[in-house]
Amino acid sequence: MPDVFDEVHRRCRDGEPVALATVVATWHSAPQPPGAAMVVATDGTVTGSVSGGCVEADLYERARLVLDTGRPELCRYGISDDDAYTVGLTCGGILDVFVERVDTSALPVLEAVAAARRSGHPAAIVTCVAADAGSSPGGGGSIDPARRLGRRLVLTGQGSVGSLGDDRLDDAASADALGLLAAGRSAMLRYGYHGQRRGGGISLFVTAYANPPRMIVFGAIDFAAAVARIGAFLGYRVTVCDARPVFATARRFPEADEVVVQWPHRYLRTELAADRLDERTVLCVLTHDPKFDVPLLELALRHPLAYVGAMGSRRTHDERHKLLSEAGLSPAQLARLASPIGLDLGGRTPEETAVSVAAQIVAARWGGTGRPLAAVDGPIHRPG
Repeated sequence: MPDVFDEVHRRCRDGEPVALATVVATWHSAPQPPGAAMVVATDGTVTGSVSGGCVEADLYERARLVLDTGRPELCRYGISDDDAYTVGLTCGGILDVFVERVDTSALPVLEAVAAARRSGHPAAIVTCVAADAGSSPGGGGSIDPARRLGRRLVLTGQGSVGSLGDDRLDDAASADALGLLAAGRSAMLRYGYHGQRRGGGISLFVTAYANPPRMIVFGAIDFAAAVARIGAFLGYRVTVCDARPVFATARRFPEADEVVVQWPHRYLRTELAADRLDERTVLCVLTHDPKFDVPLLELALRHPLAYVGAMGSRRTHDERHKLLSEAGLSPAQLARLASPIGLDLGGRTPEETAVSVAAQIVAARWGGTGRPLAAVDGPIHRPG
């Protein structure tokens, strides 16, 4: 939610408090994943969304109240199909939304996240969104939940800022939040008041501000420009790579973040060795030339990347499959190759082909079938 963070940071830096509503948990068919957020400013301006319109009106009023009182609130919105006057999700899902006032007291946390993002490093904010009344183990006295609710801890490559109110809780939450951050996931964590992983007492939500996932498009052809364009639209950091300098130019690929002149498999080997790729990375191999794509795919399919797709005819695919098998790739590794690339949409133009490739990438990411929704049973929105 970079636009939401920027809005919160800007207004708090100017001395203006805001109400921040964040989706912290979802069940069944939910329109937005954990981490989706909405900001309500003192002038009534709204930025962001948590449900696409189902509960925003009610949440707006709650946010205004939290902005006035300063008391955070964890709200649950559920199914409203049976009662037209009930505020809920007509899609049949359930959302937990944490609403908090963010003001100048949060500036150290916000500045730490902003600095990390400017330098290209990931950051996570861990917020206490629920706290049960209880007593401290070992006879340490009662614990006041109000003193924990809304406390924040931010984690960056430079260290941590803030505290959740207990050193052991900070340590436990930091370890788990860094794991979520490495995966680029926002999620809820549950602990005891002193960081015990058994039992409960404290619910923490980790908002991950990870670097965007990467898309590498190999082959500087017309189709590559369309794939790069739609990759940028989906939020990927896009690289176009080709060994031919006359084709691999920034002018031909204005939507790409970078254009690299290098043999594809050598570039991929360099990026893997430098640990600049992860399990969210997608590769689109559009070269359909064995001297380029076979050594590239042999390397790519040996690593746990999110998606590896290769363009070419069925004859090209069969020949490529044979060469990769002879190179020693296992059946399981070969099964990870999306070839011929894309879903069967009947497209012909580079733009239509790019849509089919993007559709296959999205389906692979979320476990979609690629079939028409009208032909699929079950929820439309799947939990992440």
